[in-house]
Amino acid sequence: METIKFKTNIKCGGCIAAVTPFLTTENGIEKWAVDLQSADRILSVETDKTAEEVADVVKKAGYLATEIA
Repeated sequence: METIKFKTNIKCGGCIAAVTPFLTTENGIEKWAVDLQSADRILSVETDKTAEEVADVVKKAGYLATEIA
């Protein structure tokens, strides 16, 4: 399991509430959190999925996630 970080357009608590059902029910995602204090709204995901797979889950929720290299 590794932690992958993403720059997102998740801006507020309402946005977090919108992505929560997608990220918490996805197999292979252990833990996740969004840093709303960061200008880039960093999403940290502890997972065994690829960055692309996690970004696809976030996209299903209606948000963008770009992996930070």
